[in-house]
Amino acid sequence: MATAKRLAAPPLWPVEARLAALLPDLLVFRKPRGSEPELATAQGVLLGVHVTGFTALMDRFSLSCKLEHDMDRLARIFSYYISDIVEHVLCFGGDILNITGNVLLALWTVEQNQLSDIITLVAKCSLEIQEKFGIYHTREGQDLQLKIGLSAGRISQVIVGDEQRQYLLVIGRDVDGVRLAQRLAQANEIVLSWNCWKLCEQYMFEVEIMREDEAVKLRDMRIIDPFDFDEHFYKCLDYLPHYRTSAGKLLCPLLYYPCPFQILIFCMAGDILFAFLLSDILRTALELDPDSALEQTLRKHIMKNLLKKIDEGQPMEYISEFRTVTIVLVNLEFHKTAWILHLCHLIQEAALYISTVIEKGGGQLSRIFMFETGCMFLCVFGLPGDKKPDECAHALESSFNIFSFCWENLAETKLVSISITNGPVFCGMVGAVSRHEYTVIGPKVSLVARMITAYPGLVSCDEVTYLRSMLPAYNFKKLPEKMMKNISNPGKIYEYVGHRRCIMFGKRHLATERNKNHSLLDREKELEAFRMAQQECLHQKKGQAVLYEGGKGCGKSQLLAEINFLAQKEGHRVLPLKLKKADSKQFFYAVQTLMAIFFEIDTCPAHYRQERLHKQLCEIVEEPLHCLFNDLFFVKFPLSFKVSHMDDLARQQKIKACFFEVLQKAVRETPLIFLIDEAQYMDAASWEFLGTLLSGVPIIVVMTLTPPSTLCGQAQDFLQSPPAVLVPISKLAMTSLLRMACWELGVVSIPQELQIYLLRRCFGNPLYCEVLCQDLLSKNILCFHDLQKEEVENSKWETLSANAMKSTMYSISASSEDQELYVCTVKDDVNLDTVLLPPLLKEIAVNQLDQLSPEEQSLVKCAAVIGHSFHIDLLQHLLPGWSKNKLLEVLKDLVDIHVLRWCSKGQELPAEPILVPSSVETEHTKKETKSDADSPLRLQEELSLPQTEVLEFGVPLLREGAWELWPKAQQTALHLECACFLRDLACRCGSCHGGDFVPFHRFAICSTKSSSGPSRFCSYKDTGSILTQVITDRLQPPSPQDTFQFQTESSRSQEAFTREYCRTEEEFLDKVNRKLAQTNPKKGMLTTKPCHCREVLKLVLSPLTQHCLVIGETTCAFYYLLESAAASLDLSDNYMVCFNMGQITLAKKLARRALHLLKRSFPWTWLGVIFQTFLEKCWYSCSLSQPRNNPSEKKKQLAVLQQQLHSLSLLRQLYSLEATASSRRFACLATLMQRNSVKEFPGEAQAVSTYVALSQFSQNVGDKDEWLHREQLAIQKSSLCWFSREGLLATAQLMQALAYTKLCLGHLDFSIKLGFQAHEICRHLKKPALENLVLSVLFRSAFLKKKFDLCIHVLESQWALISQSHDVLGQACFYSACLDLLLYRKGWLCRPFGECLHFIQHYEHSCILNSQSNVMLGVHSSLAMWFAQDSQWNQFEYHFSKACQLVKRTNASLFGSHGFVRFLECHVLMLQKMPEDVFLQTLAETRRQTLTYFKEFFSRCVTCPVYHQWVSELKAFVMRNGKMSLTNIIRPFDTCLTSIWIEGEFLEENNSFEQNLEIQRFVREADVNKKDKEEIQECIC
Repeated sequence: MATAKRLAAPPLWPVEARLAALLPDLLVFRKPRGSEPELATAQGVLLGVHVTGFTALMDRFSLSCKLEHDMDRLARIFSYYISDIVEHVLCFGGDILNITGNVLLALWTVEQNQLSDIITLVAKCSLEIQEKFGIYHTREGQDLQLKIGLSAGRISQVIVGDEQRQYLLVIGRDVDGVRLAQRLAQANEIVLSWNCWKLCEQYMFEVEIMREDEAVKLRDMRIIDPFDFDEHFYKCLDYLPHYRTSAGKLLCPLLYYPCPFQILIFCMAGDILFAFLLSDILRTALELDPDSALEQTLRKHIMKNLLKKIDEGQPMEYISEFRTVTIVLVNLEFHKTAWILHLCHLIQEAALYISTVIEKGGGQLSRIFMFETGCMFLCVFGLPGDKKPDECAHALESSFNIFSFCWENLAETKLVSISITNGPVFCGMVGAVSRHEYTVIGPKVSLVARMITAYPGLVSCDEVTYLRSMLPAYNFKKLPEKMMKNISNPGKIYEYVGHRRCIMFGKRHLATERNKNHSLLDREKELEAFRMAQQECLHQKKGQAVLYEGGKGCGKSQLLAEINFLAQKEGHRVLPLKLKKADSKQFFYAVQTLMAIFFEIDTCPAHYRQERLHKQLCEIVEEPLHCLFNDLFFVKFPLSFKVSHMDDLARQQKIKACFFEVLQKAVRETPLIFLIDEAQYMDAASWEFLGTLLSGVPIIVVMTLTPPSTLCGQAQDFLQSPPAVLVPISKLAMTSLLRMACWELGVVSIPQELQIYLLRRCFGNPLYCEVLCQDLLSKNILCFHDLQKEEVENSKWETLSANAMKSTMYSISASSEDQELYVCTVKDDVNLDTVLLPPLLKEIAVNQLDQLSPEEQSLVKCAAVIGHSFHIDLLQHLLPGWSKNKLLEVLKDLVDIHVLRWCSKGQELPAEPILVPSSVETEHTKKETKSDADSPLRLQEELSLPQTEVLEFGVPLLREGAWELWPKAQQTALHLECACFLRDLACRCGSCHGGDFVPFHRFAICSTKSSSGPSRFCSYKDTGSILTQVITDRLQPPSPQDTFQFQTESSRSQEAFTREYCRTEEEFLDKVNRKLAQTNPKKGMLTTKPCHCREVLKLVLSPLTQHCLVIGETTCAFYYLLESAAASLDLSDNYMVCFNMGQITLAKKLARRALHLLKRSFPWTWLGVIFQTFLEKCWYSCSLSQPRNNPSEKKKQLAVLQQQLHSLSLLRQLYSLEATASSRRFACLATLMQRNSVKEFPGEAQAVSTYVALSQFSQNVGDKDEWLHREQLAIQKSSLCWFSREGLLATAQLMQALAYTKLCLGHLDFSIKLGFQAHEICRHLKKPALENLVLSVLFRSAFLKKKFDLCIHVLESQWALISQSHDVLGQACFYSACLDLLLYRKGWLCRPFGECLHFIQHYEHSCILNSQSNVMLGVHSSLAMWFAQDSQWNQFEYHFSKACQLVKRTNASLFGSHGFVRFLECHVLMLQKMPEDVFLQTLAETRRQTLTYFKEFFSRCVTCPVYHQWVSELKAFVMRNGKMSLTNIIRPFDTCLTSIWIEGEFLEENNSFEQNLEIQRFVREADVNKKDKEEIQECIC
């Protein structure tokens, strides 16, 4: 019917309107008459609606294991159901008095002569309610039905309370009549009280007499001419002075449509269709003029915590929460003889006392409601802003005080019953926009009402309250089980009998036992403080006190258990004691219990206690003084004459003196240690005694304190005394916390996602870690596997996630060799971010949250929706009505108390805004533009913002606890709002030309999107949030037209700049020099904008994926997940995921699969390679003659073509890793297909990158013609590469390729110069993989030029790159370079040999390094040379054999040629120094094999002539060595290796690119195998 239940109150409502919406018209329009209790009477008609089946539905939910989810659904069902009824009653002019539990009470106040007409109106309203809402079918199978009762007559209105808080009650015979009518009615029935029946127009009703003089059942209404109900309805409106007649208009929806900010509410009143605008509210009470006196009057009727939220301006939807509360229901039954005025005074007195007592304990008196001869007071502890750690204990103590007061002070009280329950409930608004109430809903609310009737005359509580109160068990008495209506499992019920002192020894030892299986983690500093106190006490004979201070769960009790173990192990006598809060109220209790433990009477039977105490005292204390201990230890020594003449003070002093004597004697025999856990609960007398004791007796007192706690004056004096040392307990280190998690789970490894889950929630707190691990086990969301050795590569997609998990696991060593080892993983269908906290930890988090102000609470709750870290502009977007200044002020307060913290410098964002829709701006195209005032994430220059606009939570559990407080509907709406806010920002940054991280992603999915229909976000339109309605159609996968520009059209400035293409290498380098000359001298960086894609990934894409997952929009989540993955790969400059995980075969399969999906096939066999090569040649020649497609089709083709190029590039790289003839065929085919594809691509940057890659492939396979030809093509295509970040990347790749080429050709100085220029561009682009490659080339050039200082500088820069990214391959290249320096006596400047060797040994079996034959050949050859130098021939043989296996798998690349040269040097060195008896074969065979390798080098490495002269010298040396004595001719080791640098340099430098002396040298020296050459030409031509 109505839609107002799905709306929020307009944000511009004044405070008076928000207050009036919470109260009936009876209060809004009343005139205060005097002091309370205020009594007034009026005539009226009462309507009572009772929702049956609701308690049974709650019981079904309470039995479910998904309590939080079920609670949310329960609240939504009731809220939606009751809101429709509320709106219908308002449309008929009713005044909603209250919504209590599952009962709604409405009143029509009129004159007595108007009662009959109004009864007819209310009867019609009731019939329509039963017709429209009589039965509500739920998914759980429990129907909700209505029982309606009507009554009419005199109604008494009573206002009770004081100046701070007031309550409205309606009492009288006719109020009891409507309750009686409800009870007599069955489901779907309407019953009229007898008085109502007598006052109505009886001829109009069809009724059934139920009980004479009690009630009648209404069946229907008779419409008799000339009576017309429509006329009767308008007639009745004249009787209702506060009905908004101007609001109801008979409208045709097709002719009248509201503006976007007005929403129609359609409802029927009789046969009349009414349409109300949201601005046309159903109640005139919401449109009153501002009146401060009225506001102050209304505020008295609303709870304080709710008033704070209203004053703070929180929307109605933000007020509702799911939280655990303690509910106290007080039931007072009065004698029937009590007069009504006297009864009002009794209620007034009870209300004042109950309100005072409850508020002292942190609770609120929520409401008061009457029944026939009694009154109920509903009190709630733990509402928003009121949460306290000892909530249950406060509730029990307050209840007992109320129970005693009512019995003793309320004379007419017949019976007092109080029940207490604790559990999760919905605390929030129910009803419609115009009239709603703040209430609590949940199974525990039903249980507390049933307990009142089941256990009358008692203070009863449920088992949860009993356990969480932490009060002594002797304060309770278990009650017998009783059947309760619609409560299937109430659990154990206890009677609280009040606080009683009881003889209790033997139950106060330390509650935590030492873990025998695992050692204490990260407590060396704390244990050292104890050892120092121990040494001072033993050697200086002075008492010492060590007090450990730390928050709950930081490990204080575990530390005491460890100290207890260590002290007993060393022969000390330890007296342990754990205190509770109740102990602080008992005089001398701590010392009393400690001495009972000392005398060993704490565990002995009562009848033996006196005898044992006598034996302990007889040698130290005079026997006449033994009776001093009667009251202290509950013994019965005869009272002596001496003691009988002492007063209380003298007796206390004498007891203390006796204790001193006993303890002094004890410490002479054995060192004594007191261990006191939770010492903040120690009484003042005990603090004073211990302070005096330490000054005279050499004992050690070890205590723990939990802040924040208010200590008494004696405790403060103790802390400031010289013997006391306060030691704060530090939090566990990250590694220690993860180690503890492995212990708790019984595994040796945990995955990275579980590490993040624990670290973000624990913050180094061991208790949190323990509870979270136990919770994960109980929820069965972890999978456990046997730990096995690394298996051979499994080429299945299903194993990819498991292998990724294993690569990021945190591992610990096994405790024993025979122990079965397990690893755990998270189940595939589990999202750890949405796993709810265990109840204990949620309580801790909510306690922390409620200590904040309402503004701070609102901010933290909204920030919790965004995530662990958040941007302040998105946060402001979720806080309606907040200005930037207000936001920053509240943020500053939260940062000051360490609830939030600004992201560290390593995570700081640039000073300029980064989260703005993509735009392109370079130095050539820069124009003055005004910032968009509506840009959601702009920076406001007038505000003094911090260096970064990103914050994160600084308190454990707070984010998770705050997030769980939101009701599901509002939680979904806020996540949806975040997702819609971020959606337009989910693209590359402006300097990268915007667009998708997966190139042309949105174009590739546009056809799927258009055919899939509307997003499933439409299903959230009915979730109850106005946010959802406004944005429900906004969140879709981005359309192809959104924020995406191609490079197909160039600007005029670009055309002018690139009118002539670069034809030669000199022209290209000239442009590079001119561009670099424009570099800003102050910043030392290029003039294009820096890239902010990393921040986009962190603040937009990753959160956007999580938001979509939470709201259940998997299509969008998958889209942004792919974007996030692509962004991560792009930022890490790495696209070979499967390869880096060691899945080479799987990588090939996936690349082929991708090509297949892109309508491009790649063969599996060599025959297929031949056929595909033929097709590629024919296809390309035919494709040149094909006409171009229209623009709309071409966009889709460009998206497919881009992905084809990536897939072919991956295949080429994968097959290039293997040196077999078969792999070379596949690599050449991929090269041919890639070359054909790039010629169709319009983007110059893509073409340059492709031709550079193809050029380097040609160099690797030894094809010199194609190598230089493709490099020249890349130069010619580089015209437009300065107008985008993608173009700069292509330029950097081309610069690196040129530096690589000049190095291979021998132009070392030129190569160094080009390397520096390429590094400058790479550094600006933040491409670590490309920068690392540039540095490797730069190092090799500097190394061959003997510029060792430059080599060291390059290696330092390289290490700074690879150490952050954990790049194993990059580290291998780095340590290979270090070994080069070490072999030439320069390595001490960089890394020692031991570190290099350790790295190789650690990663020797790495699948990544095993596939990199070129790099590893140089590494193993260098290691072999090192060991040969020291004549460690066993080690030499190991690495030399590795090199022999690798040399067959290398190619002509720079690394392959360098490794081959190192390998040849090994052979020469082996011939020079290795003893003959060590050779595995004869010397002649070794020499012959060496010469064969020389021939193979010149055949293979034809495209790397930089090493040819040196290899020729080595070959000549070996050939000469066959004719001369080896020992007499060979030069020393170092001279042999360093002869590469003869005077004048062995390479002739030639900086002119036009002279190709090196190419001529290729022709002279190359001895290419004809068969291999033919294969290459066949595939590449």
